Order: sequence, then C-alpha cells, then structure tokens
Amino acid sequence: MRIDIITLLPELLESPLNHSIVRRARDRGHVEINLINLRDFATDKYKSVDDYPYGGGPGMVMTIEPVYSALKKLKSERSYDEIIYTSPDGSLFDQKTANELSLKENIIILAGHYKGIDQRIRDHLISREISIGDFVLSGGELPAALITDAIVRLIPGVISDEQSALGDSFQDKLLAPPVYTRPADFKGWRVPDILLSGNTPEIEKWRHEKSIERTRKLRPDLLDEE
Repeated sequence: MRIDIITLLPELLESPLNHSIVRRARDRGHVEINLINLRDFATDKYKSVDDYPYGGGPGMVMTIEPVYSALKKLKSERSYDEIIYTSPDGSLFDQKTANELSLKENIIILAGHYKGIDQRIRDHLISREISIGDFVLSGGELPAALITDAIVRLIPGVISDEQSALGDSFQDKLLAPPVYTRPADFKGWRVPDILLSGNTPEIEKWRHEKSIERTRKLRPDLLDEE
C-alpha cells in the first residue's frame, strides 16, 4: 500500500509516522508513506497557498492552484483508489472505514488548514471526506496521522498476531473485553478465575459477555445500531 499525504506541515507528521507499528510496517515494506509539502507547488516567491475568501468574512482559504498541481503530479505517476480530505464536516471515521481503506492500494490524504479549502477542490478533486469527530483542530495533520495509523495496522502482515487486530474494539460493533496480565493477585485485586482456568471455550464466552456488558454501559449507541 502507498499513502501520500499532502500537507503544509510535513514536520508535524514525521514523528507519529516514524514510530511503533507504523514504522515497522514501513521498514518491512508493507506500506510506503510519503509527505508532500503543498508549498512546493506554490507559484509565488512567498510560497503562498491561502487567500481571503470571496464575499468577505474572517479567516483564510486554501487556494485551488497548488492543490490541483500537487494532485495532478501524483496522479500522473500512478492511479489512486481514494483522494481523502480531512474535514470536520466529513463522514465520521470508524473501524468499518479503516477496514475498507486498508484494502486499497494507493491513497492520497489532503490535510486541510485555515478556514477550509476552496469548495471547487471538494467538488471536483476529492473522492471522500473524513472527520475524526465533532470538534475543530488547527489543521488536518493529526487526523491524517490517526487515519493512517488505523489503516496501516490492519494491513496483513503488519501485526504478527493478526487475531489481535481482529479482536480490537469496534471490529464487531462491540468494545473489547477487559484484559489482565501477571501477577494474578496484586494487593488482593485478583484476575477473574475464568481467565486462569485454561478452558478456552468458556474464556471466549466470558469475553464475549463482557464485551456486550461493557458496550452496553459505555457505548449503548453501538448496540442501538443493530
């Protein structure tokens, strides 16, 4: 898989995409992640990528020309399955979307900034808009990193124990059950006996029941979707 991220702040993405599971996935050739500085496609000496909005009002707007040029160059080199724009008013990112995107071959993520981007970019150049929640950040870099992380860990071979990813919260519209490790008894706080029993069918039954219980308590909306 290849993920190209168009951004005004590539340095903001370098650290989160160069550690842990994502770093190992890159080192092993499971994914190629490239950071494209949008200012490299600006045409004036100031490397401007924003301007005042038509009609007046506060804030600045990302201009169409640099984005168009960046996308044109990337698309001349390969075909892309998705061109994603990170936006507060996009579709809410969830595990189902991560699963779907992890099956793609080439993806572009455009990190938004300022008051937004020229609407013509959204109308003609973007295939999908994604939000990570009902709040506003300073830019789209952190959402881009979050989306990338969620996708990469699902690529076959990235996590050595693939069942670990399949057992994550939200994979089956349930939260993951509680987990424990050694010691079995810490200051009188004991691990549930069932987990020490070695009875795999009963353990899996317990975990499923706890997933439902936890979901009903913490995220009942997930159960309401059934």
